[in-house]
Amino acid sequence: MQLGMIGLGRMGSNMVKRLMKAGHECAVFDLNPATVKGLAGEGAKGAESVGDFKKLLQAPRAVWVMVPSGDATEGMVKNLIDTLESGDIIIDGGNSYYKDDVRRAKLAREKGIHYVDAGTSGGVWGFERGYCLMIGGEKETVEHLDPIFLSLAPGESGIPPSPGRTVKTTADLGYLYCGPNGAGHFAKMVHNGIEYGLMQAYAEGFDILKNANSEALEADLRYDINLPDLAETWRRGSVVGSWLLDLTAMALIEDPQLARYTGFVQDSGEGRWTIQAALEEAVPADVLTAALFVRFRSRQDHTFAEKMLSAMRNKFGGHVEQHAAKG
Repeated sequence: MQLGMIGLGRMGSNMVKRLMKAGHECAVFDLNPATVKGLAGEGAKGAESVGDFKKLLQAPRAVWVMVPSGDATEGMVKNLIDTLESGDIIIDGGNSYYKDDVRRAKLAREKGIHYVDAGTSGGVWGFERGYCLMIGGEKETVEHLDPIFLSLAPGESGIPPSPGRTVKTTADLGYLYCGPNGAGHFAKMVHNGIEYGLMQAYAEGFDILKNANSEALEADLRYDINLPDLAETWRRGSVVGSWLLDLTAMALIEDPQLARYTGFVQDSGEGRWTIQAALEEAVPADVLTAALFVRFRSRQDHTFAEKMLSAMRNKFGGHVEQHAAKG
């Protein structure tokens, strides 16, 4: 199948490579010509402009937008609505706010253009591991794109079905049609809200372990526990095992004191939106709210826990701290 990809950052480039490896034909465009040239050298069709990009795709065109959420996505989607033709498809694979998806889908529909929101999880490891996809839009349009989603998704990846699960769906392969426009990014929003809470739990736990050797404690109650070894132990058979723990163990091996991290932790929006949705639904979200507030605090005072959060974000998403340590 043919797909156009706009935005060749950490995830977009690897998604194109994964699709081409699966036999799909890809046209690519990015504001950085060098990135376009690099992928063109690997078999993609490179474009120098959105207009040129359109000519490289056969109707009905499918265009995946993988640029930063907010103004960049808004501008690119509006550009595509003005440029593409009736029957074409726009797929927003970034971390857009689900209410924006509903609005943009209506604008696209006025021109007969289909709009799909695809919550995409996988970070910088997606080329090898695949991308977990949560998809919203018209069901017929999503079904038309199934070969793309199937190639991007992890597949069964050696993970057996949950005990008691007898009917297989695309969920067993790592992607799911969640409902009409906005449903995909709504699911991804909550996914990232949960991620905040899980990361915070690991971060606080390792902070307590690190400080178990504090001079403030009685001498016979001090413990100098090897954190890289403990994380490695927990990866094997522990009930708290997860991919986040795998990444935590990796970060601790590379830098046991996490000295390269200041502990300044950004939030990318989804955590705030998840709490806003909880407020609108009158659903208590104590842990997720607390995890979000810790990220706000981290920009003023840094602890080992916040360094642990920074390390995890760097490992799964390639997020680099934007500020140096104070003092």
